[in-house]
Amino acid sequence: MKLIHVLLSLLCCHLSFCRVPAISDASPEDLVEEKCLMKKYTHLSCSKVFCQPWQKCIDGTCVCKLPYQCPKNGTSVCAANGKSYPTYCHQKSFECLHPGTKFVNNGKCTAEGKFRVDLEYGNKDSEGIVKVKLVEQDTHMFICNSSWSIREANVVCFDRGFKQGALDVHRTFHLSENLHINSTECLNVHCQGLETSLAECAFTKGINEGYQGLAGVVCFTQNEGSPRERSFQCVNGKSIPWKKACDGVNDCGDQSDELCCKGCQGESFLCKSGVCIPRQHVCNGEVDCITGEDEVGCKGGDHPAILGLLSMAREETKLVIAGMDTERKRIKSLLPKPFCGVRENIRTRRKRIVGGKPAQVGEFPWQVAIKYDNKIKCGGIYIGGCWVLTAAHCVSTTRTHRYQIWTGLIDWIKPNSELKVEFVEKIIVHEYYNGTSYQNDIALMEMKPNPHSKRCEIPNSIPACIPWSPYLFQANTTCVISGWGREKDNQKVYSLRWGEVNLVSNCSQFYSNRYYEKEMECAGTMDGSIDACKGDSGGPLVCTDINNVNYVWGIVSWGENCGKPEFPGVYTKVANYFDWISSHVGRSLISQYNM
Repeated sequence: MKLIHVLLSLLCCHLSFCRVPAISDASPEDLVEEKCLMKKYTHLSCSKVFCQPWQKCIDGTCVCKLPYQCPKNGTSVCAANGKSYPTYCHQKSFECLHPGTKFVNNGKCTAEGKFRVDLEYGNKDSEGIVKVKLVEQDTHMFICNSSWSIREANVVCFDRGFKQGALDVHRTFHLSENLHINSTECLNVHCQGLETSLAECAFTKGINEGYQGLAGVVCFTQNEGSPRERSFQCVNGKSIPWKKACDGVNDCGDQSDELCCKGCQGESFLCKSGVCIPRQHVCNGEVDCITGEDEVGCKGGDHPAILGLLSMAREETKLVIAGMDTERKRIKSLLPKPFCGVRENIRTRRKRIVGGKPAQVGEFPWQVAIKYDNKIKCGGIYIGGCWVLTAAHCVSTTRTHRYQIWTGLIDWIKPNSELKVEFVEKIIVHEYYNGTSYQNDIALMEMKPNPHSKRCEIPNSIPACIPWSPYLFQANTTCVISGWGREKDNQKVYSLRWGEVNLVSNCSQFYSNRYYEKEMECAGTMDGSIDACKGDSGGPLVCTDINNVNYVWGIVSWGENCGKPEFPGVYTKVANYFDWISSHVGRSLISQYNM
């Protein structure tokens, strides 16, 4: 089996079926970002990873869904409490709330169906050679060492109550000379690494090569003692050698060793979000990087040579239990995803918002104009339903009736036929908005729905997506601003204009004591030739991901010396307000992922 995996890896990369992994010559300590480590990210941190289908992302953490929030399609499964659940998602959701309710088998519960894992020949309950009894089989079988890794070892230790997972997969155990292997077979097992029971993993039959060919485990316990050398400290309290950090392997058990990486060791893949994933996860049909690049440009999956090798692999092994990973992926495909951020006729833009060519109809379908009395006061961003996002300094909750929202507008002196005027039902300003510092400069405007359908019908508008993670886009990313703001010389502008700017890191160097990194984002150009100016406030800073999905990354907030070098525009960082927005508009409206 190992030979098959190697051949597949080499052939896949030769056929451009997978990406070249990120390999760094730097020392392991140099690959880790210290500032990121202080945030203590784990596999439950949805700023860095996707939540499981039975979880949802709240305040940056994957938390348990209620079972009824799972898709209803699926087959029943049996849990350790003896109860059957309608789907795997329902059972995992119930287990998330009540950890003892682990998965047992796919299908309804029967009196005979039991799954059991034992550790034998070790010194204590936390270590030994792994032996399992599968459901509907009378005999116990050993696990083959050839398929064994820290992923599977962690799952065994999780199942036995060791929350930090495994310390090691190797140790010499004292075996009795009178014990004999009573079978020529053992079981190969493959896990993702975050399962809570080996019963969820896939089993195939293998060949028993004696005690040296059997899998063992040593679970992590506090009495293992402190490591002699400086080691990487996992968030869960476990210590691992530095050489195991940022290598795409979840050695910590909570993935904290793979989430704050500037580079990756070995044959792992570096996501733009600073996460190292296993090479096998690239082009595997499931997006693992929250930034999506691990599934872009994949081809050759149906190449005859690959199909031939897969056929060989199937012939060499006999499947005993399929595992639940395929079902987990299927459940993910059933979760609702709102339509947002995708427009037709995407073009390369090179004009500037200051003095450039006016935008064309349909280029910015999320851009709206906020009209106050007789003039366009600010811009805004349509985010779906009846909701528009804008800057808090643009609106007043006591004057709701004096605002209008113009959608589809290009030129407000000569209104185009696509223009539609909406009246405002409600304005919500962030409760901690500070008009002096411009902290929390964000507000929501709810348009009045159609009295007959109780919905807002905006035919020429497409909502921009709301980002849930501050790691979706990095410094130097090119993004787009748009609006009806004034020129550098304060000259009025009547048509919608746009321009490209780059996200700027360390903006406090330009605005000392006024820039708040968590809540604000800077963007501009080296020469200051492209900038948002007076009148652009409340409008969008939109960044496009690798799949051409457009996210409203910032809201035009404030700045100094419009259009001059070293004075980039400052924007409200929308990712910081994902939960605030969803609490008012409803999570299902804006949750592209992590429902």
